[in-house]
Parts: sequence; C-alpha cells; structure tokens
Amino acid sequence: MTTTPRCGPYICGIDAAMDVVSGKWKGLILWELAEHEVRRFAELRRGLPGVSEKMLTQHLREMEQDGLVHREVYAEVPPRVEYSLTEHGRSLNEALAPLGDWGRERIRRERADLVDHADAEAMPRP
Repeated sequence: MTTTPRCGPYICGIDAAMDVVSGKWKGLILWELAEHEVRRFAELRRGLPGVSEKMLTQHLREMEQDGLVHREVYAEVPPRVEYSLTEHGRSLNEALAPLGDWGRERIRRERADLVDHADAEAMPRP
C-alpha cells in the first residue's frame, strides 16, 4: 500500500499528532506492537479485547498510510501477514510515554479499575 499520509493544514503540533493517533484503538495498537515487536492480525486482535475485525483493519491501514506501522506480506499458502512498528511509530510511542504516565496517575488518583492485560485477553468480545 503506497498512499500518502494525511497532511494538514494543522493549527499546531498537537493537532498534527492527534490526526495520527485519533481513534480508540491506535494507541493500544502502538502499545501492543511495542510490547511484542511483530504481531499477526489474529494476535493483535486477541491482544486488544473488544476491537472488531473491521476497526482493527481500518486502523492498521491508516497507521500504515501514516508511516507508523510496517505490513509485511509473505508469499505463502495460506498468506501470512505480520505487522511491526516503523522507526516513526516507535518515536510516536516514546512521545506518548508521558501521556501513559499521566493516565496511570489518573487511574491511581481516581481509584479506577485497571484490567490486567492477561485478564483483558479473556474478556468477551461484542
């Protein structure tokens, strides 16, 4: 897929950043790929309880278009497709780390529930 990334006009840097991370699942996709380096579609879906196949596909395509995710297709039968972060995706993950810290502090302050990743994988899908 060789399409050009979305590009402005933007009001500020936050606007440009939010353009590529908007959507409920993109931050979690970044996190999942950072944790596991390479994931197949089904592995990503299992790691993101609640995401639909359609939404995961849409977000992965947008993230590939924005240069955050690399999609590798292997000419096998059946075909194998693997996803990994690009350098650009890794740098975005690093930029989001302070936001994650802020979120963990909010969870603590609000005494909100935090689901363990292993427990989240066992949650039923809609």
